[in-house]
Amino acid sequence: MQSQHKGDDLELITLNDIVKALRNTFGQKGMDDDNIKTVAEFILNYFGYEDYAIDNKLSSQDRDVFYMLEEEGILRTKSEEVAIRKGQVWRIHYWKLNKERIKELGKKPVTKENKEEEYRIYEEINKKVWKRDTSD
Repeated sequence: MQSQHKGDDLELITLNDIVKALRNTFGQKGMDDDNIKTVAEFILNYFGYEDYAIDNKLSSQDRDVFYMLEEEGILRTKSEEVAIRKGQVWRIHYWKLNKERIKELGKKPVTKENKEEEYRIYEEINKKVWKRDTSD
């Protein structure tokens, strides 16, 4: 089966990249280096050299870890619908490495202050943008 994810970023994410990202997220919340390395290896065991992992390969405990990683932006979800016989649709759910975010998290420690800084942009947006009523 050919990959349906052509055009994906070909940049390789290493164990070291993931360790740095985890250290600057979960490490800031108290996770020790041994656990950080274990989680990084866990991630690479699912993804290997691919960007995607199919959700139905995960156990419920593994899925919980993936949701935790998604909250930090390390993973993202993606779904596809494939038409099978007689109009039935088969949904395929994927987990995708967020390579850009992993690299970004590996560059600087995430603190409460710089995490809040990411959301300050919303304070700068004109209040009229948030209104649904465009009559005024």
